[in-house]
Amino acid sequence: MNLTIRKVTIADYDAIYSLWCSTEQTRRAMNPVDDSREGIEKYLKRNPNTCFLAESKDGTGDAPEIAGVILTGHDGRRAIVHHLCVHPAYRREGIASALVKKAEEALKEEGINKIFGLVFKDNDTANAFWEKQGYTLRTNLNYRNKSLNEGVPQGE
Repeated sequence: MNLTIRKVTIADYDAIYSLWCSTEQTRRAMNPVDDSREGIEKYLKRNPNTCFLAESKDGTGDAPEIAGVILTGHDGRRAIVHHLCVHPAYRREGIASALVKKAEEALKEEGINKIFGLVFKDNDTANAFWEKQGYTLRTNLNYRNKSLNEGVPQGE
């Protein structure tokens, strides 16, 4: 497979959104405000060097297809993986691992020493993936959130 990894730009939004909609687990994690074009544009302005996509060319000369994407950001101290998604047709080819590695390298370059991500408890595939990447499960914390915008669901 001819695969390239590059930084995400807002011009990629429609293709990325389509990718996100291709998987049930990612659709579950999305909300209509933060994952809108405007929300992602704001995110990319704040995190221009830590979000990447993997493009695959099928060899026909057509435009590259987005095979996977990772959005990671930080507050200057800790980083978070907000979205990692690989198109179902491209799974088990090392794309997710390559995206994670690229994001981790970019975060290290920005002086970040710790990264975390949130995974649905019932997503066994994703939990096994993150374990394999060296991400340990924290059992001594409770994740709490509060929506400050009625357009953003509170969650379970």
